[in-house]
Amino acid sequence: MPPVRPAEPLGAIGLILPTFVQDTVPAWAQPVDGTPSTGDPLADLAEICRRAEATGAGALWACDHLFWHGPCLECMVVLTVAATATERVALGSCVIQLPLRRAVAVAKQAATLQTLSRGRMILGVGVGIHPGEYEQVGAAYHSRGHDLDTAIGEVHRAWRSGQGATRGDTSSSDPTAQYLQLPAPRPVPVWVGGSSEAALRRAAHRADGWMPLFLGVDQYGDAVERLGKEIDASGRPPDSVTPAVVLFVSIDDDRDRGATRGTGWMGSLYGITPKAFERQLVTGTADEVAARVAEYRRVGAEHVAIYVTDDRPIDQFARLMAALAAAGVPTDR
Repeated sequence: MPPVRPAEPLGAIGLILPTFVQDTVPAWAQPVDGTPSTGDPLADLAEICRRAEATGAGALWACDHLFWHGPCLECMVVLTVAATATERVALGSCVIQLPLRRAVAVAKQAATLQTLSRGRMILGVGVGIHPGEYEQVGAAYHSRGHDLDTAIGEVHRAWRSGQGATRGDTSSSDPTAQYLQLPAPRPVPVWVGGSSEAALRRAAHRADGWMPLFLGVDQYGDAVERLGKEIDASGRPPDSVTPAVVLFVSIDDDRDRGATRGTGWMGSLYGITPKAFERQLVTGTADEVAARVAEYRRVGAEHVAIYVTDDRPIDQFARLMAALAAAGVPTDR
């Protein structure tokens, strides 16, 4: 079976959308107390998507939590807004915690987005690392890896159920022939998120892409080599899995100011000390951050998803894309 890719070639640089604000209170995060909110949250999000596409983003990503210590938007709904606001960019979950949901319902959501966006959907899946969220949902935390493997199979089964059909056979006594997921979408790429060896192996054997985070350049390069060996061991073609990476960045001509602001934003996001992210954040001028992105590209990243540590990421993202172009770093693939 050939590798599953988006309908259009995936650009090398993507933007993670600002659905987890830390320093501001946008209209969608304001308390509902009977007072009319300011601004138009739907228009604001759509405008960010349009500007990102115009700036050269190859993909727009939405992160996922069902329960969190701060306001956040549901990723599949956000991707629906992104789909209506754009024409070419890929649309991906980064990543949806599949064990927290009914897999067949997620399959239907992804199939609908794939159909309406004409093949731009990437379903990024993962397990998460927050026991409290699993407790709130009523899902088993310690079996989440096994449950994810099972759910990936369920997603593919749901998509296959309607292949080659336009309607279910209502004359059949077999419910699986009567009830199908239709319309059957063109193949949806499934990417696995996570930096663990288990996530790497899962991507090599079960998925179409791998998207870790919090890996340095050398660590990532070594991991891409291991990914290749795992793909070979699985008997799949070498290009079956797209290597990608998530980078948290803070662009500022004053490196110290950018580092302080960026780690503070990340500390607020995760609810832990900012010092924990001093080695995880890529900071500096636009040229310096572009140079780091280029390093990840050189060691094997076919796609780099940029997580700007700012509630309004588009200006920093535009500066980065300009710096990449000036340095001659390809961003189209």
